[in-house]
Amino acid sequence: MSTRTLIRLGLAAGLFLLFLAHVARLLPLGLVDALERATYDARVVLTMPNTVDQQVVVIDIDEKSLAAEGQWQSWTRDKFARLVSQAFDRYQVRALGFDIVFAEPDTRGGQDLLNRLARQELADLPGFAERVVGLAPSLDYDGQFGAALKGKAVVLGMVFKQAGEADPTAGVGRLGPAVVDANTVKLLDIPFVEQTGYTGNLPVLQDNAVSAGFFDNSQSLEVDGVFRRISLVQRYHGALYPALALELTRQALGAPPVQFEFDPPEARSAANLEALRIGAVRVPVDERVTAYVPYRGRSPSFDYISATEVIHGTADAARLRGKVALVGTTAAGLKDLRVTPVGQADPGVEVHANLVSGMLDGRVKHKAPYYDGIHAVLLLLIALALALGATRLSPLANGALTLGLIAGLIALAFGLWSGANFIIPLGTPVLFALVLFLLLSFYGYFIESRGKREISKLFGEYIPPELVEEMAANPQAVSMEGEKRQMTVLFSDVRGFTTISEKLDSKELTDLMNRFLTPLTKVIQQHRGTIDKYMGDAIMAFWGAPLKDANHASNALKAGLEMTQAVRGLDAEFEKKGWPKLYIGVGLNTGEMVVGNMGSEFRRAYTVMGDAVNLGSRLEGLTKEYGVYMIVSEATRNAGPQDWAYRELDSVRVKGKNEPVAIYEPLGPKDQLDPGLRNDLARHRGAMKLYRAQLWDQAEAEFFNLSQGGRAHRIYELFLERILFLRDNPPGPDWDGAFTFTHK
Repeated sequence: MSTRTLIRLGLAAGLFLLFLAHVARLLPLGLVDALERATYDARVVLTMPNTVDQQVVVIDIDEKSLAAEGQWQSWTRDKFARLVSQAFDRYQVRALGFDIVFAEPDTRGGQDLLNRLARQELADLPGFAERVVGLAPSLDYDGQFGAALKGKAVVLGMVFKQAGEADPTAGVGRLGPAVVDANTVKLLDIPFVEQTGYTGNLPVLQDNAVSAGFFDNSQSLEVDGVFRRISLVQRYHGALYPALALELTRQALGAPPVQFEFDPPEARSAANLEALRIGAVRVPVDERVTAYVPYRGRSPSFDYISATEVIHGTADAARLRGKVALVGTTAAGLKDLRVTPVGQADPGVEVHANLVSGMLDGRVKHKAPYYDGIHAVLLLLIALALALGATRLSPLANGALTLGLIAGLIALAFGLWSGANFIIPLGTPVLFALVLFLLLSFYGYFIESRGKREISKLFGEYIPPELVEEMAANPQAVSMEGEKRQMTVLFSDVRGFTTISEKLDSKELTDLMNRFLTPLTKVIQQHRGTIDKYMGDAIMAFWGAPLKDANHASNALKAGLEMTQAVRGLDAEFEKKGWPKLYIGVGLNTGEMVVGNMGSEFRRAYTVMGDAVNLGSRLEGLTKEYGVYMIVSEATRNAGPQDWAYRELDSVRVKGKNEPVAIYEPLGPKDQLDPGLRNDLARHRGAMKLYRAQLWDQAEAEFFNLSQGGRAHRIYELFLERILFLRDNPPGPDWDGAFTFTHK
């Protein structure tokens, strides 16, 4: 066997051992885990049926219900009593679950107050005590709710607590019945989720309800905060208690016992656990008895009926009859939202509904206890195929082999997912195949390093070293030919530089400029910018080339803001040297530009040009007019970070453009603004609307009040001056609110 083959096999073996250590959790790799989660989510999204379930319905405490019945704090338990009675007696639901826990007594009926008055202050009032006794049942809302629950298939919600949580109380309220007793649990070698406390329901409610199920599934939460799976049972004081979705399904099936299915049946350990059985329904689970939620589609995937319609009996009976119902909320103020593979803010009740639906339909996916073994075998097969292929195949054929392996993995994963409800690893093997192919290719073609050095030599003076390395690793992504791209350009200039330069001799001026340009250049390069050129005291830079950058506007905005801050960092040093304090203006614009190596046969430069570039230069010049250090166009604002705050400055026509351009002053992340500035920005937006509506008096008053409010800004004075002029020189009804600049 040749040395070349041995080296390739050694490289493959080393990478295999690294990934195997990750699979065994000896060396967890966060990026690999993230990719595996992403491929799982992709399978969910690409194969979900996207239909509305016909077996499960959500009785929704929505905005309509809050408007009709009052805010959540005012919902007395008699409302829930009517809801339960209507659901079963009028609408004949199959089973009903509450994604709510009723831990505190409802004292809003006034019964305690009347009893105290009857015993003390009004004890001598004839007939008062007897009247209080007669009123008691109508004021006992918890009693009414409990009576409504009696004899009905209602599953209440509850919350388990682990050791170390803030509430040290072992138990609050009444715990629902266990589904597996402690003696049976002792026979099982399974690492159940262990709990040390709970918050249950009032005894008067739980004693009348048929059961309860926990709905706080934080232990099942993935590290990225996404609900992909739910723990079906958890252990407390030796016994097992069910999740809300599991117990609701069990009640809908007539309350059969919960049984564990092992393969082989006599092996009662986590390594052999296959599923839970609820009567005829089989629910695949993993080694910790968690089930993957089979999401039907994006929310809503279920029929949502307003709770107030059920309470008052105005709902369509056909929508509820024979259905499994869940009471939950989508009202924004109640904040019961979850991140799922199919949405960033789905109602929490829909997670339970999807699991109930999947258990009833037999759609729950199975992650087998030998999942890690499948992982290891797939990695080994890929390592052998690519290592041996690299020694026998041409580079093109080896690339085709890699793509074929990846395509086969994807087909196998999706086939088992859809055809057998079976989960196998996908992200890790695909990443392993790609990394191994690149590693072996690097070894086989290290001679290409010469070409890479040429790229570094060509672009090293324009861009930061990190981008040079990226380009060297992917030289085909780099082109010197002129092309159109969506990019962001930045111009900066020193205010009053002519006056400053006249006060310094040539050496001092040179030292000052070198000291000034260095930190600004560093900021640009830290944010992946390309220096186009220095023009005396001015800097021109752009983002989005030579490598494409999907975040070019965001990176340019962050760089521009940090440049203004970096200049202030020079103040102490400049004062010590007797140099003047510098101030800069920064202009940013985003749009289509032509980028490439341009010039003559004597000299060329990698640069950008186009109308969007010219506008960026014009915006820098306007910073002096508006008294700000930075101005961005609307295009840059729209393409930049969405969590930033901006002050709208104006709508302008700059020299050379006929169409007006909205311009803004970026202020940084919204969550870092003080409340006073937020208030000023809101008032400023209102003043701008008045100004564009030609309501001069109201606009003048608002701008004047803003100018006197303690946060002075040139923009207020500028608009006060304009209003004085426009009041005497009305722009006419067709005025678009834009101001035209005739100078650069």
